[in-house]
Amino acid sequence: MYIVTAEEMYKVDRETISTVGLDGKILMENAGREASKEIEKRITKEDKAVILIGSGNNGGDGFVIARVLAEAGYSIKVVQVAKDEKITGDAAYHKEVYQQFGGQVEHYYENITDVALKEADVIIDAMLGIGVRGELRGDILTVTKQVNKQNAYVISIDIPSGLPAEEGIAHFQAIEADTTIMIGAVKQSAVCQNTSSYYGEWIVVDIGFPEKLFHTHTKRHLWQQSDFQESFPKREVNSHKGNHGRGLVIGGSESMPGSVLMTTKAALRTGAGLLTTASVKNVISMIAGKSPEAMYISTSETNGCITGIDNIELSGFDAIAIGVGLGRSDETAKGIFPSLLQFNGPIIIDADGLYHLKPYLAAFASRQAPLILTPHPGELAALMDVSVSDLLMEPFKYSSEFTNRFNCYLLLKGKYTIITDPDGNQIVESSGNPGLAKGGSGDVLTGMVLAMVMQSRSIFEGINNACFLHGKSADLLVQERHSEQDLLAGDVIQGIPKAIRTFS
Repeated sequence: MYIVTAEEMYKVDRETISTVGLDGKILMENAGREASKEIEKRITKEDKAVILIGSGNNGGDGFVIARVLAEAGYSIKVVQVAKDEKITGDAAYHKEVYQQFGGQVEHYYENITDVALKEADVIIDAMLGIGVRGELRGDILTVTKQVNKQNAYVISIDIPSGLPAEEGIAHFQAIEADTTIMIGAVKQSAVCQNTSSYYGEWIVVDIGFPEKLFHTHTKRHLWQQSDFQESFPKREVNSHKGNHGRGLVIGGSESMPGSVLMTTKAALRTGAGLLTTASVKNVISMIAGKSPEAMYISTSETNGCITGIDNIELSGFDAIAIGVGLGRSDETAKGIFPSLLQFNGPIIIDADGLYHLKPYLAAFASRQAPLILTPHPGELAALMDVSVSDLLMEPFKYSSEFTNRFNCYLLLKGKYTIITDPDGNQIVESSGNPGLAKGGSGDVLTGMVLAMVMQSRSIFEGINNACFLHGKSADLLVQERHSEQDLLAGDVIQGIPKAIRTFS
């Protein structure tokens, strides 16, 4: 499923009409009919529905929806929040068809419409589409405020009116929808922190846009179950442990022994063939009995923190994960990072590893082997010398700039996790729930990324699938026996087997 900005969506729409030859009136009919199917799943014929219609294609979709619902026996009232002369082109055509079917159109009057909205059980918002520029004004602003005061169930078509379709816009007024039925593709603002809540629940309907056009105009996708199933590694009957990766986890300190244990266990549960954990002696003595399937190497240390890995032959491993529970001693970084720069396989850096990384970023970027970073927004903001608020306003842009500059894979963690590769391709992974907002969840994900990267056809697929499994494990656990409050990172590890069985 593709994720688009307004400009990208317009290009797909125009080329579908001009190059493919699918008429705009047909696309509008398809949009209205597909949206109506979703609306009918959510309302009853006893509900009083008000459809708010503006100018442009969004309004045209609204006229089709009004006709389809009226013909199906639903109770609807159409309120046009635009002057007649503003209804042109394909929208004017579908308004005329709606009226030829006997449909009535009322014009917006503040007091009269306010009464209708107060009496409505359902409000269908088809006022403004993805082309909105600037803040709302006039009747559209007034009716938006009126809608947001109601207790009615609000359904927006394609995008909540007034909301920008892309990231980076801070000031707006918009409809606060309970459900948004997006047309053709996911709008970028649906997966950005400052705008996603306006959409409510959202779904995407297919109205006939050719997939090749989306492939041409956007590098952003939503990772879905079908993607996971197609790319999840399958084991051959005669495979052995060496076929599934020899991984090394470097981390832990006497004050944080649990982090590296969770990373170790998660990597093993996600299918790593052979796993070795390197840490200080006391940490190994604490965790080895809790994960006997792994092998362990003691590192040099000072005050309970790692200060060197010179005793480890890194060439014997296929991939390395470093950073969990590592601590923030300068000696730790100086004793580890120069050695890591000589390693020729994928390196995953998380947690305290990211804290130490900044002086070494350029050197890591010059390596030929993959570098995978797994920051939360605060960690990435620190690496880029930007504010967290600026980063969250444009996470796609900043992620792409960073991976292009440092030739790396970036996993920016959040409700909508954004995964970016060095070529600028971006995946959004949306599984998971607030139960993951606890200490240790990132340590578990790091182990899963390590395991999946060693087993997958590509680094990018491996990262995407690790995030999918991580979130789905949490979702299944909350559905079946945990709450979002009591879910622990260790529970997520235990949920990995069922997530794999359920979704692969």
